[in-house]
Amino acid sequence: METAYVTSKGQLVVPARLRRKYGIKPGTRICFVERNHEIIFQPVTKEYIRSVCGMLKSDTSMTKALLEERARDKEREEAKFEKFRAR
Repeated sequence: METAYVTSKGQLVVPARLRRKYGIKPGTRICFVERNHEIIFQPVTKEYIRSVCGMLKSDTSMTKALLEERARDKEREEAKFEKFRAR
């Protein structure tokens, strides 16, 4: 287990071995996730993004659902307009 200290500015130095192993380079975004009294340090790298791609797949296409919702909205608006015109 490797350790590090937090500086007076709140900065943390990631040990070189871990930076190499997980592809952490200058400018790499890091997410801190709190879970069960722990802090998870998750570098957001291309490899990480590829690993979570498709994780939340669904049988429902969000694009199809959005288009259907917009079609229903359009029908409601047209019905309102027809009522107004009939007056």
